[in-house]
Amino acid sequence: MEDKKRNQAYNKYVQAKIPKTRAWPTLFNSFWIGGLICVLGQGINDLLLLWFPNISEQTAWALTLVTLIFLASFLTGIGVYDKIGKFAGGGSIVPITGFSNSITSPAIEFKHEGIVYGICVKMFTIAGPVIVFGVIASMLVGLIYLFV
Repeated sequence: MEDKKRNQAYNKYVQAKIPKTRAWPTLFNSFWIGGLICVLGQGINDLLLLWFPNISEQTAWALTLVTLIFLASFLTGIGVYDKIGKFAGGGSIVPITGFSNSITSPAIEFKHEGIVYGICVKMFTIAGPVIVFGVIASMLVGLIYLFV
């Protein structure tokens, strides 16, 4: 019986401490920021196809993804993407820019521990070894394919 009272008191304490969110503004911000990131990607792709008419659509999309990943990493590095993420929530996490942020953030946070033990190890810990290893392996296979 005492455990039940203790659990009820704890649950009441937790409910009092949980920050209240306003669902509709959060959903709206997530929607329009995520949409804005997608519009930016489409704009970059369209400009690449306009400026370089000889490249294929597949190449233009690859360059668009690289550009978005770079921009997100850069904005993470200067501390802007975290503010966007706090404002937009899932709208900034779902696009490829969120993936870029999830790799860049721990690398920046643990850089004081050195390149190997800080940046590389923590990047693998946070972002997920399968995803990072897959990207690195695909780059190596691509380089082998290019030169062989």
